[in-house]
Parts: sequence; C-alpha cells; structure tokens
Amino acid sequence: MSLRLYDTAARAVRDFTPLRAGRVSMYVCGLTVQGPPHIGHVRFALAFDVLRRWLTYTGHEVTYVRNVTDVDDKILTKSAAAGEPWWAWAYENERAATRAYEVLGTLPPTYEPRATGHVPEMVELIQQLIDGGHAYAVDGDVYFDVRSFAGYGELSGQRLAELEPAADTETDERKRDPRDFALWKSHKPGEPETASWATPWGRGRPGWHLECSAMAEKYLGPEFDVHGGGLDLRFPHHENERAQSQAAGHGFARYWLHNAWVTMGGEKMSKSLGNTLLVDEVVQRVRPVELRYYLVAPHYRSMIEFTESALAEAATAYGRLESFVRRAAERVGPDAGKPVLADAFTAALDDDLATPAAIAAVHEAVTAGNTALAADDEPAVAAALGSVRAMLGVLGLDPLDPQWATAGGDRLAGVTDGLVQLALEQRTAARARKDYASADAIRNQLGALGVQVEDTPQGTRWELTT
Repeated sequence: MSLRLYDTAARAVRDFTPLRAGRVSMYVCGLTVQGPPHIGHVRFALAFDVLRRWLTYTGHEVTYVRNVTDVDDKILTKSAAAGEPWWAWAYENERAATRAYEVLGTLPPTYEPRATGHVPEMVELIQQLIDGGHAYAVDGDVYFDVRSFAGYGELSGQRLAELEPAADTETDERKRDPRDFALWKSHKPGEPETASWATPWGRGRPGWHLECSAMAEKYLGPEFDVHGGGLDLRFPHHENERAQSQAAGHGFARYWLHNAWVTMGGEKMSKSLGNTLLVDEVVQRVRPVELRYYLVAPHYRSMIEFTESALAEAATAYGRLESFVRRAAERVGPDAGKPVLADAFTAALDDDLATPAAIAAVHEAVTAGNTALAADDEPAVAAALGSVRAMLGVLGLDPLDPQWATAGGDRLAGVTDGLVQLALEQRTAARARKDYASADAIRNQLGALGVQVEDTPQGTRWELTT
C-alpha cells in the first residue's frame, strides 16, 4: 500500500504523491510564543514528527520547516503586563517551546524561521497583492480583499456570504468588506517602537497570516507538498494563507493536514480556559517518553480527552513495550535481529498515519517476543527485538534510543542499578545460608519500591514496574 493522507482541502483521504519523486517539502505552523507551551500546544509537533519519520524511513528526503511567530498582539499585551520587553518575552517562551519539542523527542526542523526575520519577504508579497488588485492600503494598514479571490472559503468548506467579519473589527469602517483581513498593521500609539518596521505604507508589523505565506515560500518555493498544523488553524489562518498565496500566483500547499486537539472536560485545552498542563510540569511527574506515547498513540485526527488516569494507562502500556526491549537486549544484545517492520504496522502508517493500529502491531510483536523469551528461543527473541525496535523507532519511542537516556538519567540509572545489585547480592547470600525469610524480606522490600525480581535459568534479573 502506498501512503495515503487525509487532505483537508479535498475532505478525503488521497494518495500522497510528492512534487519531486523521493523528496518531500513540509511546512508546519509552529507556536506563537506568547507563553510556555502546554501539552495541547505540542501535539502538532508529535503528529508531524511521526509523518516525517515515516517519510524518511520509506526513503524520502524531507525538508521540514516549522516557524516561530515571535511578534503579535498577544505577545505585546502579555509582555507589557509583565513589564518586560516584547522581544525578551518572546525569546523566553521560544526557549520553553524548544525545550518542550526536545524533551518529547521531536527531530529538529530543517529550518525554523522567525517572523521578525522575514519582513522584507512579507513586504514584497504585500506589494504583489496590491499590484494584482487583491489588497489595498488604508492609513498605514493593508488589507486583503477577500472578494477578489474566488476560492475564498474552499479550504474550510465555507461560503463567503456566511462568514463572520475578520477579528480586527476596530477598523471595519475602513475596509471594503468587513471580512477582509489584515496583511500589515500600522504602528499604534502606546506600542513599542521596536515592534514596528518601515515599509512603503508606514511603520508597522505583519499580520499573522502573512508571515507563514512569506516564510513557506522562501524556504520551500511557490509550491510545496504538505502544509500542516492544528485543527484550530484551518480557519481563518490557513484559509487566509491559501488565499493570499494563490492570489499572488503561487500554487502553495498541495496537501493540507490538520491534527485534532487535546481537550479537558470536552473543551479545547487553552490558556483562556485555565485548563492547561504545561509540558515543563507534566514531564516532572511522568517520563517524557511516556507523555510522547500518550500523545502519539491516538490517531492524529482524533481528539484526546486528557485525564490523569489515561496518562497513567499510557505509561503502563509503554512500560510493557520497554520491559520486553530491555529484557530481550540483555538476552541477545541490543542490536540483534533485523529491523523488519510488521506488515500490519506498515499498512497502518500508510493508511493516513493510523498510529492506534501501528501500536497494536508493536504490542503483538512484543507478545510473541515474550513467548520466545519464556521458551529460551533466542533466534525468535532476536527477530522480535529487531522488529519491535524498528517500529518503535519510526514512532520515536525506542527505549534504547539515546534520546531517552540523558546524561543525568544515565548517572541515576547507574546508582539505581548498583543499589539493587547490592540488595540482590544480600538476597543471594541469605538463600545460600538457607535464610529464606531474609531472602523473601529483601525481595518484598524491593517489590514495595517498584522493583520486580525474577529468578531465571540465566540468573536473577530485575526491572522497574510501572
């Protein structure tokens, strides 16, 4: 089966055929760095990380662009309330976003442009739209004329007559149509001068939608393969991107992909609702790899209703996979077995990245591997290990990947291993002198601490329980 993806514009699953064979160009909307990210913010990064990994595994060279919106209304408002320069506020939260991406194991983008670094490209695009009759300037503001673009609303499946006015309603009286949206915003009294740039229309800053069109086209060209982002970006952000780029004569994105939200109490996770779970905080109580598993396991187009119990269940499920990989690696070596993907795994990911079915295939392979371990069938153990590690690698979940063993974690693991081995030596000594009560007490004490001890023909082994 060849890769098929759900294209929002077509409202259907389509065969994926890149513009250039063997090469894929992807632009994914990154975060507006108004604050540190919660787990709902970063779901997009994991969804498109899996797509990128799968494309790479299947032999494609992927150029992956993920932008940073580092100037906008919310950044100016929040930085002013905090008494910080807007650029310092943006950079602090950009670092928090980078921390979240890295701790959850997403591969770094090929390019990660900032909006503030691409004003010349934005000005050039605006001029093209004005020259083509698709935009107009009013007192330093520049608006896109939605009625000039016949396909406006097609991406989100809406009709222009049914759309609400654009968000910048304070300037409605100067628009040709209340649904026209801002390409450029003039500098306003009270705003920091540093948050404005000189243009033919006066000092100001870019509209949100304009940024991505300019950056996508700079790094990927006038037409590229995939544009992705969260479902909430479909309208107005992506609708407006598509309109302004195509109005300028560019083909722009050939496939539009959107991941669903993380919800709490049935509502989208958001700062405005006060129902956030910051990534920095969550990874203090669960391992980052467990949080990644939790966010990757559901289909990317399915909503995730967050609960602590569901997060704990995900940690337990991942623990079963991890336990097999570590036990098998001890038995036959970490690199034993060929990295062969199960047919069901391949079929699942080719079917619009169906990660639930893909992870089910991993668990099935682990079940077979555990059976082989119990039977001391080392060739079968090696085959299962190679397959399981390959599949988990595509999902960014391989327990033996260095990503999940930081320097500090290695030191802690070494200390833990040494202490457990010391206790097991005391248990062995107690059994040798037939002091079975003491041996059982040591085993029970370890069990109470979450250390499961198993006596095997190859000797005593232990693992942490989840």
